[in-house]
Amino acid sequence: MRLAAVALALLAGPAGASEVRIVDARAVPGPQGWRIDVTLRHDDTGWDHYADTWEVRLRDGTVLGTRKLLHPHVTEQPFTRSLPRVAIPEGVREVVIHARDLQSGWSSDTFLLVLP
Repeated sequence: MRLAAVALALLAGPAGASEVRIVDARAVPGPQGWRIDVTLRHDDTGWDHYADTWEVRLRDGTVLGTRKLLHPHVTEQPFTRSLPRVAIPEGVREVVIHARDLQSGWSSDTFLLVLP
């Protein structure tokens, strides 16, 4: 019984850990591609646990752009960061935003961004 409890605790992940939540996203067309603005919320606790990346993907999973987040945002929640010059193929009308953090990995929460 004790072994089962330990296994369950390990599967549950770090105490208090939560996935990154994508609060909002916006696409702005420009002469050199699209600027994608993404607003995230995450319970950043410091350098060991913070939202560190978000990506712009096609529905089939093809990555169009990656935005690395280089530091925790412990006191700035939610926060918005941009990725300029994203090349979105002609005819594509929507992209999917994915986000991750250092401990939980890629969040199950995604954001379907319909292009204007």
